[in-house]
Amino acid sequence: MENKTIGLDKGWDYMQKGITKLKRILEGLPEPPFTSEEYMMLYTTIYNMCTQKPPHDYSQQLYDKYREAFEEYITSTVLPSLREKHDEFMLRELVKRWANHKVMVRWLSRFFHYLDRYFIARRSLPTLNEVGLTCFRDLVYQEVHAKVKDAVITLIDKEREGEQIDRALLKNVLDIFVEIGMGQMDRYEDDFEADMLQDTGAYYSRKASSWIEEDSCPDYMLKSEECLKKERDRVSHYLHSSSETKLSEKVQNELLVAYANRLLEKEHSGCRPLLRNDKVEDLSRMYRLYCKIPRGLDPVANIFKQHITAEGTALVQQAEDATSNQVNFIIILLV
Repeated sequence: MENKTIGLDKGWDYMQKGITKLKRILEGLPEPPFTSEEYMMLYTTIYNMCTQKPPHDYSQQLYDKYREAFEEYITSTVLPSLREKHDEFMLRELVKRWANHKVMVRWLSRFFHYLDRYFIARRSLPTLNEVGLTCFRDLVYQEVHAKVKDAVITLIDKEREGEQIDRALLKNVLDIFVEIGMGQMDRYEDDFEADMLQDTGAYYSRKASSWIEEDSCPDYMLKSEECLKKERDRVSHYLHSSSETKLSEKVQNELLVAYANRLLEKEHSGCRPLLRNDKVEDLSRMYRLYCKIPRGLDPVANIFKQHITAEGTALVQQAEDATSNQVNFIIILLV
């Protein structure tokens, strides 16, 4: 095979057998793994077809067929398997298909390695790895990412309501948004994070509007502190680390900034009663929550200033009253 010129159709027929075997392995069908001899024969076939003298140098045709192999597999197998599933089942299928796709890219890139080293390098074309990932992005990701985003946000809200969810699944799904950006964060930010943050704002806006009516200031602050902790926990388990600051700001804005005046001015439990009754723990929590917000401590400081002024004025008045009483007492004695 190595000494004779290999025609494009004959060579590709041989490569197709290797690709079919790889697909069967990925689909979990009974198929023995590649032997080193099979791997070498597939690699050598590509090498020979790319190094034959013109017009039998089939580098460009093989580069095109490499892409077509992915497109055919995605169209015939991957997309139908995703279209028939919904919600969490669709997420699980997507994670499996993405993992399989990366395995397929890795193996086919090995078979076609000669293209990467010489043909692609000389022509400044996208690498085999880029071509493989781009196929998934253009054919699979573009079709499903909106449904995937909605399913993930639904699960996050369920967790906020106390339900147990599969955090590892969410981590794997959100890794796809990151990886599909191929070094950029725009897919994660535009296709997932923006709507997730909007939903977060709406969720906590609803919570805040009921809590501010029902709860005392200390209870409201306890709930707010716990919510912020749980959102940071979500970042550590499945959201990308770049979401932490944006997520915290969104929660702070809905729970603390939007209701700052009503919360701090609550008649029987707001900042003034806490100061009057020396509620150090509650005041410490108030400081912790508001010191992280730009100018968040301003209204607290104003109330504190008013409290100090009022206390000082009261003490001065007491002293004046005491002095006045003493003078009156002396006058009465003298008279």
